[in-house]
Amino acid sequence: MNQQGYVATPPYSQSPPGIGLSPPHYGHYGDASHTASQPGMMKPAGPLGTASPGGMLPSGPPPPGTHQFGHNGAHASGHPPQRFPGPPPINNAAPSYTSYSPSPQPAYPSPVSTSVTQLNSQLSAMQINTYGSSMGPPSQGPPGPPSTAQIQGPPRPTQPSILQPGLQVLPPPPTALNGPGPSPLSPPVHRPDGLAGPAPPNAQYQHPPPPGQPMGAGYSPQQANFGPPMPGTQLSYPGGFPGGPAQMAGPPQPPKKLDPDSIPSPIQVIENDRATRGGQVYMTNTRGQVPPLVTTDFMVQDQGNASPRYIRCTTYCFPCTSDMAKQAQIPLAAVIKPFATIPSNETPLYLVNHGETGPVRCNRCKAYMCPFMQFIEGGRRYQCGFCNCVNDVPPFYFQHLDHMGRRLDHHEKPELSLGSYEYVATLDYCRKNKPPNPPAYIFMIDVSYSNIKNGLVKLICEELKTVLEKLPKEEQEETSAIRVGFITYNKVLHFFNVKSNLAQPQMMVVTDVGEVFVPLLDGFLVNYQESQSVIHNLLDQIPEMFADSNENETVFAPVIQAGMEALKAAECPGKLFIFHSSLPTAEAPGKLKNRDDRKLVNTDKEKILFQPQTNVYESLAKDCVAHGCSVTLFLFPSQYADVASLGLVPQLTGGTLYKYNNFQMHLDSHQFLNDLRKDIEKKIGFDAIMRVRTSTGFRATDFFGGIFMNNTTDVEMAAIDCDKAITVEFKHDDKLGEDSGALIQCAVLYTTISGQRRLRIHNLGLNCSSQLADLYKSCETDALINFFAKSAFKAVLHQPLKVIREILVNQTAHMLACYRKNCANPSAVSQLILPESMKVLPVYINCLLKSCVLLSRPEISTDERAFQRQLVMTMGVADSQLFFYPQLLPIHTLDVKSTSLPAAVRCSESRLSEEGIFLLANGLNMFLWLGVSSPPEVIQGIFNVPSFAHISTDMTLLPELGSPYSQKLRMIMSIIQQKRPYSMKLTIVKQREQPEMIFRQFLVEDKGLYGGSSYVDFLCCVHKEICQLLS
Repeated sequence: MNQQGYVATPPYSQSPPGIGLSPPHYGHYGDASHTASQPGMMKPAGPLGTASPGGMLPSGPPPPGTHQFGHNGAHASGHPPQRFPGPPPINNAAPSYTSYSPSPQPAYPSPVSTSVTQLNSQLSAMQINTYGSSMGPPSQGPPGPPSTAQIQGPPRPTQPSILQPGLQVLPPPPTALNGPGPSPLSPPVHRPDGLAGPAPPNAQYQHPPPPGQPMGAGYSPQQANFGPPMPGTQLSYPGGFPGGPAQMAGPPQPPKKLDPDSIPSPIQVIENDRATRGGQVYMTNTRGQVPPLVTTDFMVQDQGNASPRYIRCTTYCFPCTSDMAKQAQIPLAAVIKPFATIPSNETPLYLVNHGETGPVRCNRCKAYMCPFMQFIEGGRRYQCGFCNCVNDVPPFYFQHLDHMGRRLDHHEKPELSLGSYEYVATLDYCRKNKPPNPPAYIFMIDVSYSNIKNGLVKLICEELKTVLEKLPKEEQEETSAIRVGFITYNKVLHFFNVKSNLAQPQMMVVTDVGEVFVPLLDGFLVNYQESQSVIHNLLDQIPEMFADSNENETVFAPVIQAGMEALKAAECPGKLFIFHSSLPTAEAPGKLKNRDDRKLVNTDKEKILFQPQTNVYESLAKDCVAHGCSVTLFLFPSQYADVASLGLVPQLTGGTLYKYNNFQMHLDSHQFLNDLRKDIEKKIGFDAIMRVRTSTGFRATDFFGGIFMNNTTDVEMAAIDCDKAITVEFKHDDKLGEDSGALIQCAVLYTTISGQRRLRIHNLGLNCSSQLADLYKSCETDALINFFAKSAFKAVLHQPLKVIREILVNQTAHMLACYRKNCANPSAVSQLILPESMKVLPVYINCLLKSCVLLSRPEISTDERAFQRQLVMTMGVADSQLFFYPQLLPIHTLDVKSTSLPAAVRCSESRLSEEGIFLLANGLNMFLWLGVSSPPEVIQGIFNVPSFAHISTDMTLLPELGSPYSQKLRMIMSIIQQKRPYSMKLTIVKQREQPEMIFRQFLVEDKGLYGGSSYVDFLCCVHKEICQLLS
């Protein structure tokens, strides 16, 4: 079965600087069984950075300087730094603006060149810049996207995409980005393919290989039986494979670079999906259909499979056999967000109550009644869709079947007709067979000297008076059932009695932090409404009570222990809100020392920086999970606080970690208060256990998220909220059938905020196929990146980062090589062919490789790396997509009358312009970048100052002005913020000023300042890897 993908033709007469790889590792991190070569694939013997004579790879260890992926020094691979002649970048937001070029920092050339494509038989079939298919079976799903030229910005001047003999490409005018460039009058070099081209300075010529030898590293000699030419784009890699024997004489042409506009654009993929599927109703009645992207707005109608808001998969068609899965190396995984927020225009989950008998379940595999159960024998029995066991229908549940074999009440019962629903659980599902108590929230405030002095304690106490009014409650209830308690601490712990009949709150001090106990039960956890006046009294007194304290040392583990013991004594689940600011150095369990050692960076011991310092926190987390105690930590560090240790309990208990570096009241309080308000009001379930069941032939093997596992099947969570996702990997244990498909049921047993025990069920049916092409056609790149990020970030604890980066590059190349070999039409080796569903996989993988977790940078602290690692482990697909590929919006071209967001542009410096204003957001940070020549009227409208020079970069909130620009920009920022779990702090960045360095790290398509390839270079690297695998 032939299927056509996206085609490109890279130049490999010179390897891109800085990309060199050690011998590849296949498959999983650290699993020796996976490092053997796959059948039919040849494993390269050495580094892929430099080609040795005759195209053979040197064996033995990689030469120094070329083996570390991601070191992008100018001479990293022993090549001179390259300059990229070509037309100046086309700005797809503002055509009339000059290209942006920062002066203080070194210029990173924007790689652009004129498109040159192979001639001969492919002239007739070529469609420039389309990624579609005109061969093979008709594609399922939306039609292929239109060309880049159609979507991105204004029409550009036409460039010759196929150069006729005699035509010359003129170099660009000199700019700060690309230097003076070659003289337009230099004589054309006669290239081997008969085309004339500019003579680049210092062109290095290589002799052609002797007859019978391959062209270069990784290329096999061209076969004669290539069949019909492949329609689709052939990108502007002019130094590609010669078209045929007649053209092989003469020296190869010097390397040129890809035109960034001609390689797959994430922005265009997002826009195309919005155009074809946005605003539509997505029905879930078809097994194995691929949903719209996470970036597309659509409405879901549940008709028997769970909404993609709850479950997204890396592919919606599983291979029938494990051999096929090994061959493709596409991870088979689901990203499950059981409590995802659904829009108000979609139906909330139905609640099914079978009384004391409880849910109907399969006797053998214990799967819950769902649309995958087949009723037989007139409705008296049913066959389980998961294990095929035939069960009797309980008498209370009996119903006759219609002529189709469906129950007559099929549409009346949510569990028979919907993909997602809830059951009321019976006492059998409760701890000690007793109904649970409603949960409690305990607020624990660090009252050490620095927190009192900077006003943080007062701010927290003032805010708690407001947010306690908004404790979550069931829709039908008037007040929240959640009880609240308060503890303050420094070196010792202070418990407060806030019983409603007291005139004043009472304080009890626990000084024995080695063996924490709860000094009072009655009056510690109270109903907020009943004790409101005592609580307000306490919150007014706390800042004054500790105003004269000089205590700067704090404890941390005993604080968590105290909260957990209090919940345990009250026999209820709950959540601790801890407000903490420093490394816990006081003598107590969990005491930490400063171990921030920059010398470990880029060594095999770097993994130690991500591991907790002591095992106290892991065993504490285990106890917390056992008692349904979730921990959310608000951290305010002014120096190293060991996030890798402190953050472990929040991560393993389903809590959240918020971090505010060098907290300053006037700048950061807005962000912190928004986070606190949002966190308290979140939809959340407590004391949860999740089990993922599958139909025969495959099973869940690996779980990633804010979870704890005592065995291989039960995923335990002290709490799970609407923002947390669990990523589950599946493996074959037998063959799968095309007819029966692959079925998944996720069941979460939890306690609601009102204290009711419930089961939340999500069911999803996937297709199975014995054709690799079907597997590739059904992939979802955003879910793949979520899986790769979590599996890599988990491996960070045990393996050198260099090895992890190599595995990622290798698996990417492997997936694409398998597609090329088995699904695409035969074509020249020099073409890069990407499956339609994965055409932006390379850019996203490169963003992951450049993340500060996998690639250290001097300005990023160890704590920040540990923090980001932890965040990603619980992210859903939409959050990880934005985190790795930020949204960049041009603000200067705003239509103030329109209600929609402006069209995003690609994350590259070449898209910025001196006259432009751009907003960048990645879910954690928000930047407003201002070009030096920003329009004064826009600056006046946003900042209420006359010019660029008058703008203060200290502000973290925009002034609330009545101007259309101000209103529109603030509306855009609130729309972007709305769906994100973290409040994004705004940073104002002026072009050519110091903070711009930080902003530029988020332009992920460009070369990193401290290592990390540009998108163009990485595409070349992946293509080279693919050629190695196929040769």
